[in-house]
Amino acid sequence: MALEQFNPVIEYGVIAGYLIMLIVIGFVFKNFNKNDGDYFRSGSQGTWWMVGVSSFMAGISALTFTGNSGAAYQSGWSVLAFYIGNLVGLLFNIVYLAPWFRQMRATTLPEVIRERFGPITQQVYAYVYMLMFLIMASIWLFGLAIFSATAFGLPIHLVIPVLGFVVIFYSTLGGKWAVLAADFVQGVIMMVMTVLLTILSLQLTGGFSGLLEAISAKGLDADFAMFNEPGSFPDNAYTWEWALAAFTVQVAYFCSAAGAVKYFAVKDGKEARKAALLTFVLMLAGIIFWFIPPMTARLFFEAEVLASGMSKPAEASFAVISLQLLPSGLIGLMVVAIFSATMSSMDAGLNMNAAMCVRDALPPILKRLGKPQPTEASQLWISRCVNSVFGVLIIATAHYFAWQDELGIFEIMVNFTALVGMPATIPLVLCLFIKRVPAWSALVSLGAGMVVSAVSLINADNWNFQERTFWVFAAGITAFLLSRLFWKFSSVEYRDRVASFFSKMHSPVD
Repeated sequence: MALEQFNPVIEYGVIAGYLIMLIVIGFVFKNFNKNDGDYFRSGSQGTWWMVGVSSFMAGISALTFTGNSGAAYQSGWSVLAFYIGNLVGLLFNIVYLAPWFRQMRATTLPEVIRERFGPITQQVYAYVYMLMFLIMASIWLFGLAIFSATAFGLPIHLVIPVLGFVVIFYSTLGGKWAVLAADFVQGVIMMVMTVLLTILSLQLTGGFSGLLEAISAKGLDADFAMFNEPGSFPDNAYTWEWALAAFTVQVAYFCSAAGAVKYFAVKDGKEARKAALLTFVLMLAGIIFWFIPPMTARLFFEAEVLASGMSKPAEASFAVISLQLLPSGLIGLMVVAIFSATMSSMDAGLNMNAAMCVRDALPPILKRLGKPQPTEASQLWISRCVNSVFGVLIIATAHYFAWQDELGIFEIMVNFTALVGMPATIPLVLCLFIKRVPAWSALVSLGAGMVVSAVSLINADNWNFQERTFWVFAAGITAFLLSRLFWKFSSVEYRDRVASFFSKMHSPVD
């Protein structure tokens, strides 16, 4: 189906040119890296507009155009709950958190955690987050392979390694500077193409009012409602409880210290606030333009979507409508746009994981073995090696997901977030606002949330996404707040550490 829509020379030429451009970016920025500070956070010299676009691109992936589009294809406006949560979280960043995050003066998230809670909590979180980013990047790459397979008819297991190795190459060679530059170029391409496809979709429906009329005419008012009745979808998805859980998850992520890393690359708190504002504006534009095309596909191209050959046909809806509406020569650009969304998330994840491994996990291991710490020059070499190793692991894990047909990519992501992401995130939100907790409070909160996650996983048939989310939140928050009772037993050294952390966080960078 897909190849008949292509002028192969033009479409494949566009894609090849794009991949070559990314490789060139890696070479161009290779010499910008003199030490690991340059490699992992561009020496804190990134401009607010580069960091803002990079932050925006790191928050989306091919999942937006496969799993999330599939949810929009099935349930219409319900999926917006995730993105409204993003916007609310970004508003908190603009008003309060973005300057605080930059003023932590760190390179990695575990470094922040060490200053707040100490080295033991730092080590636990370093390994937890390295595993989390590896799995999430694998899910993003899997989503990209779904789109590519639908658009080109290429085998998923061929697409995954080809695209994965391109990301490994430029992010390993150029570090954070290459990530920022590539994300900026990719962000421009992605937004232009998705806006164009939305305009073409609205032309087909006769405008926004025509879209609403077509939804009613096809009898989809109930399916496309913002909140559906319990039982309308499996696991009571897309109900108001589901929407509240989705909203809460996203607000918590954007307001936690885990979101601080993206602001480490700017010069100061003012630049961080501007970057957050740009991210907010781009995210707002995105939710306007990303989900009209898959809904239009449900109205006009349902047969083509069902014939896509995917195990979860709804996840091919964005690719199908791109093939149907875009003229020859632009289909390749749309594929490039979707490549951009995922590669920008993957490169940020790779850079972040390598930073945590080199700066947080490796030094204590070398100390225990009685080995000297690496020199500045060797740190840069080790960083590139670690970046490559994580990239290969991401490719292998994406292959594993590609063999799993039971769940769609949307279900994989939301359940992974509820099971693993939320237990880790909760204490990283609370620790920014609640001072008087002992050094072990984050670990107790993390453990309480993980216990609930484990119970829900063992009894998976009896737990849905919203139930997992609410119970994990309840357990994590309760454990953290109860730990306040033990603040009075904290050492003077630890109390001074906490005071220093909050003083630094609220002190502008000079």
